Amino acid sequence: MDMKKRLNLELRNRKPGEVKELVLDNCRSDDGKITGLTPEFENLEFLSMININLVSVANLPKLPKLRKLELSDNRISGGLEVLAERTPSLTHLNLSGNKIKDINTLEPLKKLPGLDSLDLFNCEVTMLNSYRESVFDLLPALTFLDGFDADDQEAPDSDPEGDGVDDDLDENGEEGEEEEEEDEDELDEEVIDEEDEDDDLDGEEEEDEDEDEDDDEEDTPQGEKRKREPADEGDDPEDEEDDDDDEEDDE
Repeated sequence: MDMKKRLNLELRNRKPGEVKELVLDNCRSDDGKITGLTPEFENLEFLSMININLVSVANLPKLPKLRKLELSDNRISGGLEVLAERTPSLTHLNLSGNKIKDINTLEPLKKLPGLDSLDLFNCEVTMLNSYRESVFDLLPALTFLDGFDADDQEAPDSDPEGDGVDDDLDENGEEGEEEEEEDEDELDEEVIDEEDEDDDLDGEEEEDEDEDEDDDEEDTPQGEKRKREPADEGDDPEDEEDDDDDEEDDE
């Protein structure tokens, strides 16, 4: 996708003046130049153009509020004076993976008094002797070079974008954590309820089994009296009467 189409896609029916963050990574620049960006993006604070085969930043429009610029993995070798002229509020600049070879190429950045962080990873300039000392001497306002300060202390792990953006992210993060905890609590309650239901079902099944056993016991004749058969009770009553009559005749 070329840069103009990608830019229109990222606008998402917004006006350029409403955009504060713009990511154009991995699109295709026009002959290594920036296309589509205009001064109408006056409120832009974060711009990322990583790996777009960029050779020059000469077409970068004036972006007075831009604070963070990502230009890593391109083919930029110079022309940084444009940044000093058109991005006066810049605080973070990433030129990693470009064609920066000499310390002098960085000299225009002296005109960016607010530049706090500069990344030059995988640039040839990093192979020079006393590279870090030379850059810090050239840019005295710089705090972090390639993620470390002059005393080799690592930069804090924080998003260097606008404070407002950071606050929103923190609030969203906290809210997200609270929502996750609530979800976990609800899941735990559901699990407990399911376990209780299982226990109730098990109890009901046991009760049903007991009732079935009781019914079986009731159906089974236990100690039922058999009908008395005459043979079991001895002589027949008629026989007894005959015996009595015989006894009277004998008398």
